[in-house]
Amino acid sequence: MQFFSKLISFVFNPLFMPFGGTLAYFLVTPRFSPPENIRAILAAVFIITVAIPILFFFLLRNVGWIRSSGMEEVAERRIPLAIYIVLTWVVSAKIIPSSYSTELYFFFVGVLGALLTCLFLVYFKYKASMHMMGISGLTTFLIGLSFHFEKNIVVALSLLVLSIGAVASARLYQRAHSTHEIVTGLFVGFVTQLITFGHWL
Repeated sequence: MQFFSKLISFVFNPLFMPFGGTLAYFLVTPRFSPPENIRAILAAVFIITVAIPILFFFLLRNVGWIRSSGMEEVAERRIPLAIYIVLTWVVSAKIIPSSYSTELYFFFVGVLGALLTCLFLVYFKYKASMHMMGISGLTTFLIGLSFHFEKNIVVALSLLVLSIGAVASARLYQRAHSTHEIVTGLFVGFVTQLITFGHWL
């Protein structure tokens, strides 16, 4: 069980969720985009939201500002969150502006909202589950895409709902979060995406 909980936590790491949302958009949208444009955007989003944060993590750990990948201490979240907020803004402003794709742009606006909420809670010494924010935000975005493009993606949505339960169970099993921190992360991820629906759905 320990192995599976670690595997689930890794696969559904919140770092992967922005890239996952971008990939899901291109798989669902009926709009045509040149393949080279899609590859360029996916590569840019991966580099900015996954590769660069990982490099910053190792840098921060080497200088002693972070002690572990789980960032068990609430205060350890401040700098990584601030960095990730800036990187997410770069994606929304430079890589995927609203003029390119309103849906993707507001997906990243929702991600920004979740990150800012998480950072706000950190200053009150509250550690909401970012794993739950990521998976619930991604699921909510796909629900919106399903309605928006009138696409039947029930299987994908069912798997994501099951993944929400799996992630929650894994984080609780690892004692990374309490139940209310799990619920808070789920709520924040859901609401921050839901708020953006009024701008594109």
